[in-house]
Amino acid sequence: MNYRIEHDLLGEKLVPVDAYYGIHSLRGSENFYLTGRGIHKELIKALAAVKKAAALANKEVNELNSSIADAIVIACEEIMNSQWHDQFITDALQGGAGTSANMNANEVIANRAIEILGGKKGDYSIVHPLNHVNMSQSTNDVFPTAVRIAALKLLKLVSEKFSELQTALQQKEEEFAGIIKIGRTELQDALPVMLGQEFGAYAQAIARDRWRIYKSEERLRQTNMGGTAVGTGLNADRRYIYAVTEKLVDITGLSLARAEYLMDPTQNNDVFVEVSGMLKAAAVNLAKTANDLRLLSSGPISGLAEIQLPEMQAGSSIMPGKVNPVIPEAVRQAAYQVMANDYAITMGAQGGELELNAMVPFIADNLFRSLDLLYRAAEIFIDKCIRGITANQERCRQLVEESFAYAAALIPHIGYDKATLIVQQAQNEGKTIRQVVREWAIFTEQELDKILNPYQLTKPGVAGK
Repeated sequence: MNYRIEHDLLGEKLVPVDAYYGIHSLRGSENFYLTGRGIHKELIKALAAVKKAAALANKEVNELNSSIADAIVIACEEIMNSQWHDQFITDALQGGAGTSANMNANEVIANRAIEILGGKKGDYSIVHPLNHVNMSQSTNDVFPTAVRIAALKLLKLVSEKFSELQTALQQKEEEFAGIIKIGRTELQDALPVMLGQEFGAYAQAIARDRWRIYKSEERLRQTNMGGTAVGTGLNADRRYIYAVTEKLVDITGLSLARAEYLMDPTQNNDVFVEVSGMLKAAAVNLAKTANDLRLLSSGPISGLAEIQLPEMQAGSSIMPGKVNPVIPEAVRQAAYQVMANDYAITMGAQGGELELNAMVPFIADNLFRSLDLLYRAAEIFIDKCIRGITANQERCRQLVEESFAYAAALIPHIGYDKATLIVQQAQNEGKTIRQVVREWAIFTEQELDKILNPYQLTKPGVAGK
């Protein structure tokens, strides 16, 4: 392999001659190999969007040569279109508040711009990673802004996927609207419900999650671009500070705004904690719904078996015919990881000191992982579980008839004490509530049917509509 020699504050290093990254990226890669994962692909694209906006703004205020700016813009657009991502070699977790990732972007963009202008990689006299690509910027405004842009893109995808999940649950609500079953509290028989109502309640919870996720976008729209290192704007032209956010809005299509107090988002990361908290709430609802479906489908002989989940794979290496609820199990694991990530984000946000939080890469990595997990968990939940659920209608009716749930419907007519006596007789004689009430002959058959008619149950409109 052929190499070129590059220099920095600490000396010189050999860089592969064909590499678009440079010495700063290489040092970052060698120093930080904690996760084995690179920075998120949306963060790479967001960094390129920030660099493109900065180049255009610097060009507009006559701080950056037009030909250099144009070459930088082309390089950034290529990265935004998923080119050269293999040249981003720094680990997701890194010291320096994201400096390695920012320098990686500066060097890849600079070397590609050099090529566009007819030069050879490493000839920074043509386009310099710091003097040109990083002009009027600092890692401390570039990296947090890129994190926000990437998070907004991913939040939109998660919100849309949760909308699909809500719809899938609503469809089951409608499909199962006429199926009577036993409701349970504390895992004990309670009162009759409709199977559709249970799915409607799940849909309501997901509807709230979808709304919370959508609203959380507002918290990420303020950026600190132009604040440079500590939020004071030192080394950035005042005209640039106003122009760069306008360029970012045009480039990303997002409703971004310059923070009124640039020092605030430079040092404070509570907005990421707030967003993560909303993701955690969504994870809680996913986990609860997934676990309920496991319970309702338990069996198929010795469990509840009121519903049947799609059979996705053989469940045992020793028990023939066993099929496990693997999709709800996987969804729960993803949900628990999101909850754990939320704690990590909380610790990272409070771990900053004074004018900067060096934990931003850690916060970003956990936030992006949560967003990816929620998207994928919702996707497999919809496609591999919810849509394929079927109801065991006879089993549902059998369990509600054999339970003592109907006794509660008698209380308004005969009082609690007499209803209790009927339950006791049913228990002692192995009969159903319906059978004992008939024996007592306190109602005509028509009256009894009316009292115990499952369709008297309240059937609310479809959840979320």
